[in-house]
Amino acid sequence: MSRLHKPKAGFWIRLCVVLIYPLAGLLYRIRWRGLDRVPAAGGVILALNHISHIDTLLMARMIWQSGRVPRFMIKASLFHKPVTGPIFRGSKQIPVYRGTGDAARSLREAVTALERGEAVVIYPEGTITRDPAKWPMLGKTGIARLALLCPDVPVIPIGQWGAQQRPFSPLRLIRRPTSSVSVGKPVELGRFRSAEPSADTLREMTDTIMAAIRDEVAELRGEAAPREFFRPTRNYVDRPGALPQS
Repeated sequence: MSRLHKPKAGFWIRLCVVLIYPLAGLLYRIRWRGLDRVPAAGGVILALNHISHIDTLLMARMIWQSGRVPRFMIKASLFHKPVTGPIFRGSKQIPVYRGTGDAARSLREAVTALERGEAVVIYPEGTITRDPAKWPMLGKTGIARLALLCPDVPVIPIGQWGAQQRPFSPLRLIRRPTSSVSVGKPVELGRFRSAEPSADTLREMTDTIMAAIRDEVAELRGEAAPREFFRPTRNYVDRPGALPQS
C-alpha cells in the first residue's frame, strides 16, 4: 500500500522508517481503516489508546503510511537511554515528564509543533491501560489543555486492538497476530471553545475524547464498551531535569 501523502522527512525520521517499517510488518499482520481521515497537512492532534509496549512502533508505521510525520509525546525517561535517546531527540519527538513541573514545558513544545503544522501524537492515558479487559482507561487532562490552547486544531480519535498479543509466543510462531486500527472522525469540541481550563472543563473534554477513542476500540473488538472508565490507583511521575543535548 502506497503512502497517502509524501511530506519531506529528515535523516532521523528516515532512519526510524527503515528500522520500524519492516519490523512492524514482521511481527504483526497490520489492518487499518479510516486512514484518509488523518488530515493531509496542518496541525493535528492524534489521540490513541495504549495497550502494549510495542504498539508505538505499529502506530508510528500507521501514521507514516497516512502521509504524516509523527511527533509522539513520549515519557522523558526514554530520552535518556543510550539507544532511544539520540533517535527520539533527532526525530524531534516530544518528552513528557509525568507528574512534575516540567509537564508545562512539554505542553509548550506540543503547541509549537502544532503551530508549525505538525501531527502531534498523544496517549491520553499516560501509560499502558491498567483496565483488566484492556479497554481505554481514564485519561489524563493534558490532552484537554493542549486542545484548549489550539482550538482550531482537530483532535482525531484512533482506536487500536491486537498489539497486546505477544508476537514471540510459541503459539504465534506460525501465524502472526493481527493489529487493527480504526481512525475516527474529529472529536466535536466546539462547545468548549474559549472555555476556561477549570478542572471540570478539562475532565469533561478529556472524557469526551477518551469516549471517542473507546468507540473506535469497541468497533474493532465487536463488543459493547463499558460505560465507566477504569481508574488506575497509581500515579506516574518521571524524573525532572534537563535533557542531554543532541
